[in-house]
Amino acid sequence: MSAPTLPDLAATSPADLTRAVCDVPSVSGDERALADAVETALRALDHLEVLRDGETVVARTHLGRPSRVVVAGHLDTVPIKDNLPTWLETRDGADGSAQEVLCGRGTVDMKGGVAVALHLAATVTDPVVDVTWVFYDHEEVDASLNGLGRVARTHPDWLAADFAILAEPTAGNVEGGCNGTLRVEVTTTGRTAHSARAWRGHNAVHDLAPVLSALAAHESETVTVDGLDYREGLNAVGISGGIATNMIPDRAGVTVNFRFAPSRTPEQAEQYVRDVLAGIDHLTITVVDSAAGARPGLDHPVARAFVDAAAATGAGVGPKYGWTDVARFSALGVPAVNFGPGDPNLAHADDEHCPTAQIASVATALGEWLRGVGPASPDGAAGAEGVDGTAAAETDLPVNETATTEERTA
Repeated sequence: MSAPTLPDLAATSPADLTRAVCDVPSVSGDERALADAVETALRALDHLEVLRDGETVVARTHLGRPSRVVVAGHLDTVPIKDNLPTWLETRDGADGSAQEVLCGRGTVDMKGGVAVALHLAATVTDPVVDVTWVFYDHEEVDASLNGLGRVARTHPDWLAADFAILAEPTAGNVEGGCNGTLRVEVTTTGRTAHSARAWRGHNAVHDLAPVLSALAAHESETVTVDGLDYREGLNAVGISGGIATNMIPDRAGVTVNFRFAPSRTPEQAEQYVRDVLAGIDHLTITVVDSAAGARPGLDHPVARAFVDAAAATGAGVGPKYGWTDVARFSALGVPAVNFGPGDPNLAHADDEHCPTAQIASVATALGEWLRGVGPASPDGAAGAEGVDGTAAAETDLPVNETATTEERTA
């Protein structure tokens, strides 16, 4: 069987290119065929330097611009479930009108964003900023395998930039930064006894009652960071305990997840959880996993210019509540936002589907911004006209009026 190839990146519409990219299966761990096809297609473009690390492909311009922007997307998907090859359908849109949608694995998470980036890498040959295009592997599995994280460790210079856009599905809205996440195990210890003589033991499960009460009564905060309001969440997400139905349990535990605003460090988040549970006896609190959030950095001129340009096209602007790889850019000191086609509520669903018009609109907004067309350009200079040729309107942060979509559990 011959190796898969992609159609002409410049001559193919972003929607048709999405279909071609999706139809090259690339479940996590099996990205090589798609990475090879992406590398081959990009090496045909004379204006780009192309680099590779494992199954991650990086292409970048060297035009001597005063600023550099990274546009990144992951090549892998979750497992296929009778939803490839892709197909087109006509469905009712949110306003009741008929719309064309592309159905199949990866159409939402996140090959629509990958296709937009590939198309723009080929067609935006003279951007007003230098651009680094990153197509990486292993996003959908253990974080230690993540291709973007690997490149950040081994080739951090490849990701050096003033601003980054992660093409995660946001339904065409801008979602700045992301919340951090902390997971702790809260355990209690007791003494085993026969349940017929319970007074001889100490019930560890009962000791969890005040923990659950404290969590249920807790009112999470909304924290404003760089003009965006991040809603936090502190919740019990799992519970365990018990030995047998005729025994008093000597150990019990509840798993607690704290989604915290990017203004907090993981250490501050841990202390916050400990403070909420302070005063409850017989507890052991152990951190199982934590990841810092990412500030959107919307006070940076390049970031602000992108927000203005996207808002002028009708895109909503708000925070990202779930954790995404924008946090990897934040750790490198690069402000980042999420911006891509597809409803994130449909990510990983068997019925993944994305309106083709949304893929086109994301490509138009991002492409015009990189070319310096519209209300603001990436170099911080205001454009003379909006994308429809009319005078551009001013936008001021905060711009949280438009509800943003919830993301899958990170």
